[in-house]
Amino acid sequence: MTATAVAADDHGIPEVVDQVAVARLYGEPLFALPQDLYIPPDALEVFLEAFEGPLDLLLYLIRRQNFNILDIPLASVTRQYLDYVDQIRQHNLELASEYLLMAAMLIEIKSRMLLPQRKADDGAEPEDPRAELVRRLLEYEQMKLAAARLDALPLLGRDFLRAQVTIEQALQPRFPDVTVDDLRGAWADVLKRARLHQHHRISREQLSVREHMSLVLKRLQGRRYVEFDELFDVQRGPQVMVVTFIALLELARERLLEITQAEAFAPIYVRLAYTPAA
Repeated sequence: MTATAVAADDHGIPEVVDQVAVARLYGEPLFALPQDLYIPPDALEVFLEAFEGPLDLLLYLIRRQNFNILDIPLASVTRQYLDYVDQIRQHNLELASEYLLMAAMLIEIKSRMLLPQRKADDGAEPEDPRAELVRRLLEYEQMKLAAARLDALPLLGRDFLRAQVTIEQALQPRFPDVTVDDLRGAWADVLKRARLHQHHRISREQLSVREHMSLVLKRLQGRRYVEFDELFDVQRGPQVMVVTFIALLELARERLLEITQAEAFAPIYVRLAYTPAA
């Protein structure tokens, strides 16, 4: 076996003895480049500067050479601009059309600067042909700087990731704490349910007509007369008032008291019946 021989392992994949594989093709080691390998001319082309449009290229040329954007040397800038356009025209004609429009504008501005300037009718100085281009460049630069500041802000997924922590729940459940307001609300609900189920009990009071007849006679003893209203105890309720009224009627029937009235709508008086001596 020579020094450059290759042995096979159990899986049939050759092992390198004293050479290093330059590549792998479909999992197989490749120790030398094939002679008939075709590499396209544009495959190894590298663009060091990438621009987002004609204004981006023009602003790059001005800032790279520290030109005053308010006093652009159009001859130098246009020459460099056309050199770049010539390079991209060789590879991408469709992309070069956008840059050719800006090149035509630069040439037009340079031509207007070479022509003698005529003053306006009011005697004011004519506007600089570069004014519109300068305005567009300043606006574009402001938007580009604003975009750069936004891009510098931290971005989720690019600069940082959202932290995710998995917490295993304890076997013993933890119940939430109960506040005083919770207890007050629970007690109010219990009282509300209790009112719905409460029963109204009616108690029966044992009232005796004979007993009230005796009470009326006791109140009339020793008094010449008593007004009818004074014989009723309003505070004891309507039941006692009814029994008292029946007792008065019974006493009047038995001629034990007299009920008199001086005239219509006058007060009614009650007194014990007069019994002449035998």
